[in-house]
Amino acid sequence: MSEKLTEITDERLDRRCNAMKCAALTLFTEQGFEATKLSEVVERAGGSLATLYKLFGNKEGLLEAVISDTRDHGADIIREIAARGGKPSVTLHEVGLALHESVLSPEYIAIFRIVMSRCIADSSFAEDFFKKTQLGKRVALHDIFQLWAEQGVEMIEEPTMLADIFLGMHVLDFQMEAISHGHFEPATPEQIRRRTDFFLRGAGLAD
Repeated sequence: MSEKLTEITDERLDRRCNAMKCAALTLFTEQGFEATKLSEVVERAGGSLATLYKLFGNKEGLLEAVISDTRDHGADIIREIAARGGKPSVTLHEVGLALHESVLSPEYIAIFRIVMSRCIADSSFAEDFFKKTQLGKRVALHDIFQLWAEQGVEMIEEPTMLADIFLGMHVLDFQMEAISHGHFEPATPEQIRRRTDFFLRGAGLAD
């Protein structure tokens, strides 16, 4: 097989792979992981079951691929805002609002619901998901508070404790929304601002 023909074949396989992951995400969200049949994924995405098995191995492999593509951008958002510099009060207000918006995206909440059901049966799956999501945000927040401490900013508590408290304040709505299926009213931007003000006072970081 020529090099050019190989490239064309690889491109087609990549497109088929992406189509199957998109179809799987939609079906997993609509009817749940357990209820979704691989034949339904193929019917919606095109291709064949043989191709799906070649690409993902089985349904669990397909789910892992879908989750890997649905990245948690929380840690990146935190680091991007922190890199701008500025006073702790300004930085944390920006992080609070951005983090809240990020974790409440419908796609992320849908994936979280699917993952929670899988975590009960597979502890290694749960550990991997935790490392790629909550742990990343926690480390990014810790790094901010650690940097401020090294710069001589006075704080009431050590960086790890502050990171855990701040993260808990802003993922609360995400957890409630994931559990309630739309019966919980997330906080407004004004309420998020007030939460952050409360945190700043308690941490000794208020202006």
